[in-house]
Amino acid sequence: MLCSHLRPSLPHLLSLRLLGTAASRTVAVKQPELLSATLAFEDSGAFRVKSLGELLRALGVFRLCSFPVLVNNCGKLMSIARTLLGRRGFSLLLRPTVYAQFVAGENESEISQSMEKMSSLGLRPMLAVPIEEDLGESTGEKRYDDNMEAMLECVRMSHSNAWCKDPMMQLKITALLSPELCVKLTTVIAQQPYDLDLLIRAMDGETVTFPGLDEKEAAHFLCGLKRLNRISEVSVNKVRVLVDAEYTYMNPALSLVTMAMMKKFNKDGAWIWNTYQCYLKESRSLLLEALRLSRNQGFCLGVKLVRGAYMDKERKLAEKEGRADPVHKSWNDTNDSYNGSLDVMLEVISQKPDGYRIIVATHNEESVRRAAKRMEELGIDKDGGSVCFGQLLGMCDHVSLTLAKEGYAVYKSVPYGSVDDTLPYLVRRAQENRTVLQGIRKERDLLRQELNRRMSSNRNCSGKCKTSTKLAVLFI
Repeated sequence: MLCSHLRPSLPHLLSLRLLGTAASRTVAVKQPELLSATLAFEDSGAFRVKSLGELLRALGVFRLCSFPVLVNNCGKLMSIARTLLGRRGFSLLLRPTVYAQFVAGENESEISQSMEKMSSLGLRPMLAVPIEEDLGESTGEKRYDDNMEAMLECVRMSHSNAWCKDPMMQLKITALLSPELCVKLTTVIAQQPYDLDLLIRAMDGETVTFPGLDEKEAAHFLCGLKRLNRISEVSVNKVRVLVDAEYTYMNPALSLVTMAMMKKFNKDGAWIWNTYQCYLKESRSLLLEALRLSRNQGFCLGVKLVRGAYMDKERKLAEKEGRADPVHKSWNDTNDSYNGSLDVMLEVISQKPDGYRIIVATHNEESVRRAAKRMEELGIDKDGGSVCFGQLLGMCDHVSLTLAKEGYAVYKSVPYGSVDDTLPYLVRRAQENRTVLQGIRKERDLLRQELNRRMSSNRNCSGKCKTSTKLAVLFI
């Protein structure tokens, strides 16, 4: 996408794709050995830091998430529950359960309490404002300006509270720029590539002409670039901003904007990062092209490496439009893609750690172990700043806590806001991560082991403890 829209030469692009294919083949035959027993992620002791209430809540929520019918229809079910219970009743139901499991809180005081506990466990927060839009949801410049203010507040909280060194936050470009324009821009730059400097000049307030856009579209694009510029200016030297990838029908536009932000603001460090979805067949080519751009145009490259979360919709849309499926055919192919891209990034980081950064954003234990093993082989510091790991708040804690205990930098993606504000976010994340949610059997088993350990050590407990034990049985 981005590589084609910035138009490298055809031979160069072909060489990138061949290199990506060759790397995938190499990855497929290399099976990383277990780094150490400590990264086997089999120890339920990682959950000893959790209270009994937290254990019970996690077991209950994960039990619900194991039913596909509930996950697939969670949006409708929550809408029905809200209608029957009313806004207040629905909030009372959701707050101590799903909301408490996956959301940090509503106000700064609640968020701070959650973040301080996380910091005490060696985990770092990566705040995420749960606002985004998809096609047909655009609401006008006022709403986008309000979203910008929310993003600026996120920068302030991330920096001023000093919950961790090297704070991070997530950003959705479609919270600041309409999805419709991103789709239009994707079409335009496929035929008429934009130079990154054109966008940078617009960010600086210069009057520019955007080929292929009408007057209204150009005016909105300019407003969006100014919003992104404002957030970037405030965050540089304070908070690292990780731009999320979205759907393939708008990703080229998002990557173009993100690369322009990188070129402008990443001169002395990786403050703006881009996301690469390894379930896409072209992900390796996009990453290699980003590496080439960063070298040739002299900016630092920050990479958030994910497998991807929009597989079902991408495939259905491709089939509907008669296009080739953009997603890898099998889970193994996606794993090879992820691990191969991971190897590429770790190699360049070992050669120039100040010029590149990566967050290994995955719940996949094999990829986590592979990254740790390669870091050791390449002499990359566990907490040197160039490599870190990331998982979602409320999930995969056995991996996160184990990594933190071993001295690695580990971030948790932390959404925050009211029940109403976070509900669309929670529904989308549940549907987009249904494969992950249905694959949490191991974490549930480890939670059960820790609960059984506590029950065994408290057989002579008081009546209150017996009541808790009876509740625990419901989730086992």
